[in-house]
Amino acid sequence: MMRHLISAADLTRDDAVQILDTAEEMARVADRPIKKLPTLRGRTICNLFFEDSTRTRISFEAAEKRLSADVINFAAKGSSVSKGESLKDTAQTLEAMGVDAVVIRHGASGAPYRLATSGWIDAPVINAGDGTHQHPTQALLDAFTMRRRLVGRDAGLGQDLAGKRITLVGDVLHSRVARSNVDLLHTLGAEVTLVAPPTLVPVGVETWPCDVSYDLDSVLPKSDAVMMLRVQRERMNAAFFPTEREYSRRYGLDGERMAKMPEHAIVMHPGPMVRGMEITAEVADSDRCTVVEQVANGVSVRMAVLYLLLGGNESAVSHTRTEESK
Repeated sequence: MMRHLISAADLTRDDAVQILDTAEEMARVADRPIKKLPTLRGRTICNLFFEDSTRTRISFEAAEKRLSADVINFAAKGSSVSKGESLKDTAQTLEAMGVDAVVIRHGASGAPYRLATSGWIDAPVINAGDGTHQHPTQALLDAFTMRRRLVGRDAGLGQDLAGKRITLVGDVLHSRVARSNVDLLHTLGAEVTLVAPPTLVPVGVETWPCDVSYDLDSVLPKSDAVMMLRVQRERMNAAFFPTEREYSRRYGLDGERMAKMPEHAIVMHPGPMVRGMEITAEVADSDRCTVVEQVANGVSVRMAVLYLLLGGNESAVSHTRTEESK
């Protein structure tokens, strides 16, 4: 494993598979009465969140505590950042406190890379989402969920997603989840198709390792997994489609459209869902929707990332089994 996790594009196939396999071991911890490992006891991890978050922040915190790390939660609101403190000063404050790793979410694309390469702090940096750029642990938990559902929990060990056809639908332009998933799924051998209104397709998408379609109905019958993306109005400064009703009619997933998918195909969403727009309640609450699984799997995947960056490169099998025997 590398020292930092900034972008899904930085991961090789072997890196990604190692993380997914380690996450399977970490998932066993969740099935035990006491959901803890001593792996990171004595280590201090800071969750440095400059953007609002529920799932990602709580998921990282749960992962850190299950590995017995000491956790510092930093929110920009109510901190000296609101008084004008720079990222450099914040980082140097954390360095002085002796943190062992930093998990950062920031509204500016490139902020985690800047933190990791600036020399301001001598600790591994994990990107928990930066602007419209990357969200690598989200892509890893999505791939983990796909591998479990499409290949198998045990059969998937050591395997990638070669030959699987994955469709991402919605606001690709503003989505760091889409960018991260395209990079990682391509690395894992999957065939990726983006479906979106022309106004929500990024400039230069032809250089991405994926196909682009504007017709959702033609892609659904060939998809093993369909991931719906939220329309990110908070990042929009213009009208990218006529009305919500028009968007939902062309690019929303309802029961009728879900019926066009192969029987084994799954529906995914990185959350939070806007029911009635990109996905209907019927689909969101169906057995084929993996949203709740993705949240649970996120803890296991983030445990794996923290373990490999801070705990060691060897398999986590010995750690989990030693604890299980106590």
